[in-house]
Amino acid sequence: MTFRNLSSDEVNFMIYRYLQESGFKHSAFSFASESNVQSCGIRGAEVPPGALISFLQKGIQYLEVETKLRNKSDQQVQFDTVFEMLLPDVPKENLKETNSSSNSSNPTNPNNTTTTASTTSTTNTTQRRKNSSSEKANVRTSSNANGNSGTNSSGRPSKKQKQNTTTPATTSSTAVTTSGTSLASNGSHNSLATHDEESAAVMVIDEGHLYHSEANTSTIIPDSLVTKLKGHTHEVFICAWNPARSNVLASGSGDSTARIWELVKDEVGPRAAPLHPLVLNHGDNTATGELQASTKDVTTLDWSGDGKRLATGSYDGKARIWSEDGRLRCILDQHKGPIFSLKWNKAGNYLLSGSVDNTSIVWDVENNQVKQQFAHHSAPTLDVDWRTNTSFATCSTDRMIYVYELGTSNPTRTFSGHEDEVNAIRWSPNGKLLASCSDDFTAKIWSYDSQKCVWDFKEHTKEIYTIKWSPTGPGTDYPNKNTVLASASFDASIKLWDPIAGKCLHSLTKHTDPVYSVAFSPDGKYLASGSFDRYLHIWSVHDGKLVRTYHGSGSIFEVCWNATGDKVAACFSNSITEEFNVCVLDFRM
Repeated sequence: MTFRNLSSDEVNFMIYRYLQESGFKHSAFSFASESNVQSCGIRGAEVPPGALISFLQKGIQYLEVETKLRNKSDQQVQFDTVFEMLLPDVPKENLKETNSSSNSSNPTNPNNTTTTASTTSTTNTTQRRKNSSSEKANVRTSSNANGNSGTNSSGRPSKKQKQNTTTPATTSSTAVTTSGTSLASNGSHNSLATHDEESAAVMVIDEGHLYHSEANTSTIIPDSLVTKLKGHTHEVFICAWNPARSNVLASGSGDSTARIWELVKDEVGPRAAPLHPLVLNHGDNTATGELQASTKDVTTLDWSGDGKRLATGSYDGKARIWSEDGRLRCILDQHKGPIFSLKWNKAGNYLLSGSVDNTSIVWDVENNQVKQQFAHHSAPTLDVDWRTNTSFATCSTDRMIYVYELGTSNPTRTFSGHEDEVNAIRWSPNGKLLASCSDDFTAKIWSYDSQKCVWDFKEHTKEIYTIKWSPTGPGTDYPNKNTVLASASFDASIKLWDPIAGKCLHSLTKHTDPVYSVAFSPDGKYLASGSFDRYLHIWSVHDGKLVRTYHGSGSIFEVCWNATGDKVAACFSNSITEEFNVCVLDFRM
């Protein structure tokens, strides 16, 4: 048997692909620049997803076999091997007792030491990675406008800093007191379902994940009401409904494409899926005809208010505007780094973008040129949001929030007070309050008029990734309903806040992994949430109860409602099974 040594270029490329697939955009960008992987000559299309993990897993298996052959007389794991650093921090004699009891309890596999060691090693490594990413959300390096890299204060990955989609939650099934157990198979996924009579709930352990759902099966959305839109070949990061056409959805992916899906009217479930979606290609053809897609990930997108134009932001630093029929109308090329946020103003004459190059740009889309560029942040701009047609706010990893007015050179408002990077900002429907959320575990509400922080919400226990206002209150279509603010956190919870009284109305705690997206229904009655636990939940805003739930095939990066409130879309991505799709759920109470 012969073996070929891996070249440094091959190792670098697999690391680069791993960082991309895991959502560590800043780290991937910095690593690519320093290792020059773009010039290594490796065809990315020929490298399967998860190649680095596959190599590591096979390497560990080989070393385990080698260890077993070397120590035939000893059925226990040898602690002088490489595996010691992967094992839990428990006394060696305790682990040996555990292994012994495990061997004796399995008559069909008396020599299962390898399996036990592999499971323990994988679980502990996963737990350490998950703890690190939850508390300081993994190591992130930020790239400045000159392409240089540096580790920021939080050590988190980029705005779309998705946790590793291959990382399962590591809740042990032994922690669940059950009165009944059953093993079910769903395609390639094995799941262990247990019933807890005391809480009248169902726990489902699927490939290491622990899921919790209400025992009442009427809350479960059946597959017959779910339309799966397949075609993307990498993680789907973003999706948005056309505001003027409630059956048209756009999605953006790491495969360097955005897609426009027109669902079949008056159909639900599989029959509603379009046969031929519009594919908006962000790659460039080289002289060899090969598509260069590695830096063209679609990170953000937004429809204009009339639904006739779709703007997409890409990792290559370019904003693109497309017609509703998929034709590329123009490319806006001024940023020097990836674009993480992109918003149309209400009038549809200006497009606002925020980038890793620390700047934000207002684009005059009628003339396809820069209207004004703002460069007051000292670190990447993570989010932007319009207040009026000419006024907007930006936030950054530098912990600052600035409010600008077109035509002025300096910020009209400066909000400081967060102790870590600010992930998202949103103006209230009437434009008088600005909500922000941060890695410092807090969400804050700032008054535009008084220029002060009026509420500082501190009930979350981990980073808050996103926030959303309900479309209710003064100045909205539902003025008789109070405005509500929702915050979603890495602590797996969602909280609904009263911005007038400054208190938490409801704490929604059915998720078991970080929650990355929340969205209110158009009437403000319901809130959809998507998590890395693969669950999409729909909650009643009035009482905080779970009213619908759907278990998908992968981690969820985005959820959104259509304009009529009868459909919810969610981006599901599972890099292990290579399932990357958008699911549309029919929602009619």
